Amino acid sequence: MINFPIDNLKHQESGNFFLMAGPCAIEGEEIAMRIAEKIITITDKLEIPFIFKGSYRKANRSKGGSFTGIGDEKALKILEKIGKTFNVPTVTDIHESAEAAMAAAYVDVLQIPAFLCRQTDLLIAAAKTGKVVNVKKGQFLSAGSMKFAVEKIIESGNIKVMLTDRGNTFGYQDLIVDYRGLPEMQSFGVPVVMDCTHSLQQPNQSSGVTGGKPELIETIAKAAIAVGADGLFIETHPDPANAKSDGANMLHLDLLEDLLVKLVRIRKAVI
Repeated sequence: MINFPIDNLKHQESGNFFLMAGPCAIEGEEIAMRIAEKIITITDKLEIPFIFKGSYRKANRSKGGSFTGIGDEKALKILEKIGKTFNVPTVTDIHESAEAAMAAAYVDVLQIPAFLCRQTDLLIAAAKTGKVVNVKKGQFLSAGSMKFAVEKIIESGNIKVMLTDRGNTFGYQDLIVDYRGLPEMQSFGVPVVMDCTHSLQQPNQSSGVTGGKPELIETIAKAAIAVGADGLFIETHPDPANAKSDGANMLHLDLLEDLLVKLVRIRKAVI
């Protein structure tokens, strides 16, 4: 469980894992609000602490013409509105040091993408905002290597750090999850999250569009909870086939409640 305060994070006393969930990218206000409302209805019923996730801009795309966003300020204001409307914390990615202060004005948690987890200036800039910093483990790094990311943030005066596993590079077009990494990263004294959707990506496809195996989201999530993950990260959408980013590995929104019910049962069995 998160061992530092996050404003508006409900149900922390439930003993459940926490959930970071939402669409890959902010596509518009109406759909973002609809997704948030649906997830909050579910997490309130199951007493799962919830942080709404949405990227205000997608900086890492295979093709130059792929969707990157609706505009930084517009998307960030939607995230801010979701936080205020539903009284929930929000999280978004940042990609360059200059974005840290900008995004921190709108959201509660700043997320460092996996490919950027070694970027010292970016980590320090995020830390200095005073916001919670969630660092995704690089697909190319061991779990043990992530202690240096944690140290950079703490040494910058911010103890509010989380780490998220999202699988390890396996060949050229696949990822594999090594669950030994979760307790290893927890030994650094920070909450550890399992990204159940990006860990099922199939990158570097010849089409230029990342593939995925969403049918295995439940498998990844169940194993993570059984191992003792503090939280889960799940990208979800009411129409993944037509989502503007990462639709190939997102969970259909209609499947979320059934999955979370199962995971709460596993959590109760293992604690």
